[in-house]
Amino acid sequence: MMAVSSGCKDGSKIAMDNGKYVRYTPEQVEALERLYHECPKPTSLRRQQLIRECPILSHIEPKQIKVWFQNRRCREKQRKEAGRLQAVNRKLTAMNKLLMEENDRLQKQVSHLVYENTFFRQHTQNTTLATTDTSCESVVTSGQQHPQPRDASPAGLLSIAEETLAEFLSKATGTAVEWVQMPGMKPGPDSIGIVAISHGSPGVAARACGLVGLEPARVAEILKDRLSWYRDCRTVDVLNVMSTGNGGTIELLYMQLYAPTTLAPGRDFWLLRYTSLLEDGSLVVCERSLNNTQNGPSMPPVPHFVRAEVLPSGYLIRPCEGGGSIIHIVDHMLLEPWSVPEVLRPLYESSMLLAQRTTMAALRHLRQISQEVSQPSVTGWGRRPAALRALSQRLSKGFNEAVNGFTDDGWSMLDSDGIDDVTLLVNSSPSKMMGLNLGYNNGFPSVTSSVLCAKASMLLQNVPPAILLRFLREHRSEWADTSIDAYSAAAIKAGPCSLPGARTGAFGGQVILPLAHTIEHEEFMEVIKLENMGYYRDDMTMPGDIFLLQLCSGVDEHAVGTSAELIFAPIDASFSDDAPILPSGFRIIPLESGTDAASPNRTLDLASALEVGTTGNKAGGDNSGHSGITKSVMTIAFQFAFEAHLQDNIAAMARQYVRSIVASVQRVSLALSPSRFGSQNAFPLPPGTPEAQTLTRWICNSYRFYLGAELLKCEGSESILKSLWHHSDAVLCCSLKALPVFTFANQAGLDMLETTLVALQDITLEKIFDDNGKKTLCSEFPQIMQQV
Repeated sequence: MMAVSSGCKDGSKIAMDNGKYVRYTPEQVEALERLYHECPKPTSLRRQQLIRECPILSHIEPKQIKVWFQNRRCREKQRKEAGRLQAVNRKLTAMNKLLMEENDRLQKQVSHLVYENTFFRQHTQNTTLATTDTSCESVVTSGQQHPQPRDASPAGLLSIAEETLAEFLSKATGTAVEWVQMPGMKPGPDSIGIVAISHGSPGVAARACGLVGLEPARVAEILKDRLSWYRDCRTVDVLNVMSTGNGGTIELLYMQLYAPTTLAPGRDFWLLRYTSLLEDGSLVVCERSLNNTQNGPSMPPVPHFVRAEVLPSGYLIRPCEGGGSIIHIVDHMLLEPWSVPEVLRPLYESSMLLAQRTTMAALRHLRQISQEVSQPSVTGWGRRPAALRALSQRLSKGFNEAVNGFTDDGWSMLDSDGIDDVTLLVNSSPSKMMGLNLGYNNGFPSVTSSVLCAKASMLLQNVPPAILLRFLREHRSEWADTSIDAYSAAAIKAGPCSLPGARTGAFGGQVILPLAHTIEHEEFMEVIKLENMGYYRDDMTMPGDIFLLQLCSGVDEHAVGTSAELIFAPIDASFSDDAPILPSGFRIIPLESGTDAASPNRTLDLASALEVGTTGNKAGGDNSGHSGITKSVMTIAFQFAFEAHLQDNIAAMARQYVRSIVASVQRVSLALSPSRFGSQNAFPLPPGTPEAQTLTRWICNSYRFYLGAELLKCEGSESILKSLWHHSDAVLCCSLKALPVFTFANQAGLDMLETTLVALQDITLEKIFDDNGKKTLCSEFPQIMQQV
């Protein structure tokens, strides 16, 4: 076996097979290094050619050069591995420091709780001995403190800022809030960080700790730019900036947040933000709402918004040894749930939802930016991550604008047709129409002058948002009208477009082309290619294929309390950065009580995606990720560009289209809910449904009776259900009618028929046979009926 060893830093000393060392001159080493960088892994022929081109290496044996190349590659691999291990070691060291701090905080919290428990126990035992004079003395003593005056003056604002800083730090690293671990989160080196939600605190609160490979100043800069990462943020206006004597900065902000559904108004905030540097070198950005209790500057109410409150929150950013930062994020809000319908109040009372949509979104954005800086070649956002992120922001912002329909954006409501299930808005503002079919391109005049939005919200029962959204993404033909897709694609181009007509051909199919994804794949962007669509429009020039830019998030059914979104917009094949975008799509948000979500006694079993039984089948403290979600609200919004004289026709078309989508979603939800047999892939045959268990037993008994063999070799009703669904053979069940219709098929059967569980009942038995098969069926079926 050949032994390779290096005795010099420059690699000039090599051990050969006979144990003798060969020493190269510096010129030879330089020539070898040059050859290595030009061609690290040359073939024998290529190596000989390179040696001939370099006279200084001509007298060296090829075997010696081969060994030198092997040794050089080994040293390079060792350097890379050493660098990787050092980076991992730094990360683990920082994570260990973070965990130790979290452990200290938890110990303080335990001590605090033990003290409170002892105090309340003594207070309860000595209730009869307590005197009124003692309590009054306590009250008077506590009231003798004289807080610093707080007003709109610089000194008053600094006093409010310092108080905000102290309260924020007590939440970030102290025991001011009782934090419980976010359900479903498992901290570790590869996790997003340590995420917790509040228990027993006013409002909703979430806290996250993590490591990012960015310097503290850069982290603060990114987080203060909320519009770049916070999808729910509509606007942030900095109305005043003031420097403090200690080198800090006080800012007065006005912020607006979009409403997540069509059934509630948006929220706005009047904030003070304080940026300062602590003595230990940590950078702090903290904020709170300004209201009457602070006696600071005021902001009058704004129409169409509900004034909410931010309790002391912010970011604690500490430099990490070896580069990077350790960050603590705290979000604490009072979202005024009284202002929304009772069924939607869990959205404004759920700390888990705040953690998912705000706190974790900030940490994920920082990690994404960090990876793009440190490893640009492996980022999921391609070579232009900033441009792709801007596209995703445009899609999300356009959808939020359609859902909210603010008047200052140019939206006005159209009259209803007597049924208030679908809301119609129209927008003719120049900013909305910029880029939509304007100008005289290709000989066509400007024809598109307005945008119409049809939107609706619906309540879903017992269907996980991730499963439903994944079905809508993968089976577009189940709910979409391809003629309307063709119209939407034509409306954003330069040229005449008319109303969508009736379908005149079959759907050509869709092809999903991945475009980009985030680190954890919780969000991804793709291009949807709808093939063979040109024949829908005989009176206009249309390409055979239609392209949609699509943004998808929340499709992981193992994630707890995550909202799911599917947003798409038609684009041209030659897509440019300034191309017009009219987003449409779906948003599904779980309705989960904030009290239940924050209970420290709640445990989640996420080991199996198949455990989706009804809540009545399990104990209250042992809920799976799916069984805990009983209700969710879906928001649907579709936008259409149109010519002004076609407004009434487009309005009727849009209203009917959204109603048909609502009906399709209801049908799909029923099929995917635990009361049915199941759905494709991750949601098959949930246990606890008597219909599924009975059907499975019938199939197994029938197979055993007629064939004398066991179909499934398993015990227990739950394992039987799973085994039937995942059986390698196709299992099909038909109704006993003159014209048999399929009523059930397992996964292999659905794959064989190339259909879905929803569309299975539209397939008759005779459709899957050829002529000979139909004749055999007609002759054999009566005998089968008699045997049954």
